[in-house]
Amino acid sequence: MNILLVRLRLIGDVVFTTPVIRALRRHYPSARLTYLVETGAAPVVADNPHLSDVIAVTHQRGLARLADDFRLARQLRRRRFDIAIDLHGGPRSAWLTWATRAPVRVGYDVAGRSWMYTRLVHRPRELRPRHSVENQWDLLPAVDAGFPASPDPVADRVEMAVPSGTHAAIDARLRALGVPPGARTIVLHVSAGNPFRRWPEASFAELAAGLAGAEADRWVLITGGPSDRDAAQRVIAAARTRAGAASSHIVDAEGLTLVELRALFDRSALFVGGDSGPLHVASTSDVPIVGLYGPTLAARSAPWRPAALRTASVDAGTLPCRPCDQRVCAPGDFRCLTGVPAAAVRAAAEELLRSER
Repeated sequence: MNILLVRLRLIGDVVFTTPVIRALRRHYPSARLTYLVETGAAPVVADNPHLSDVIAVTHQRGLARLADDFRLARQLRRRRFDIAIDLHGGPRSAWLTWATRAPVRVGYDVAGRSWMYTRLVHRPRELRPRHSVENQWDLLPAVDAGFPASPDPVADRVEMAVPSGTHAAIDARLRALGVPPGARTIVLHVSAGNPFRRWPEASFAELAAGLAGAEADRWVLITGGPSDRDAAQRVIAAARTRAGAASSHIVDAEGLTLVELRALFDRSALFVGGDSGPLHVASTSDVPIVGLYGPTLAARSAPWRPAALRTASVDAGTLPCRPCDQRVCAPGDFRCLTGVPAAAVRAAAEELLRSER
């Protein structure tokens, strides 16, 4: 059996597909499983023990992408897949799934693209309070009726492997940053690729200062995306000013690769961040997590892992515009995030930190 999985674009979306990978390996133990992913999210699955191969493609636009996709389509067709599963449903992933000419092509019944598949799965257009892992899992019974109807967060948790040597590299990095052995490290990820998911910088600074100053063994590590380097620096500067004597315990941890970030979570006492890729990478570890949800719902994208692993979800509560499609802020003031007070996030963080003592 030769099976292709297609999931393009974002890190968190790829994380949500990892229970499907494991389930397919259980169901087809001798199958060849290949995963098609874009380079930005490829580290999530690059070392997945259940996969036979990973094909990483660049995210391009215009004529360059068309040329690349035609070359890729020929490559995929030569591999003679028996089954192709489109876990995305976008125009590019649907076309590439169709281009495999696999006898069985499974995808969602998206208008204008349904003809590209041989087996369809209904996906409502509205933003339902249903987890994205479950939405991905819906495709499996269309492959074979023997798959369970729903995933189990214990047997089918999200995962991301850490390559050999990465933990040692992170330990060395922490020493270089001045973090002493035995310190309780708290990771605050202060950015998001989507501006609709960015909690205010001032709130992050207040939180970082409060957490760092509460106990002497705490060290707060600030991370951010490459496009938000300046924002991370502003948060660090403001937090250090507020923290006073504890300012040296607020550390700039920029520059980590995605794999290094995953290894860091295994060395951390807490992660705090918005609904973006690093939160979902953190969910593949056992670190306690405080997730901040603005235009999105925790019911759709909270960490998918055993309930014994502590998680808190903080949001602004019920709003008539929430959830939204994150194209235009209807009220114009991003109240779904500005309405999340630092004090509420701090309280959730402190509760998780106490429970891990």
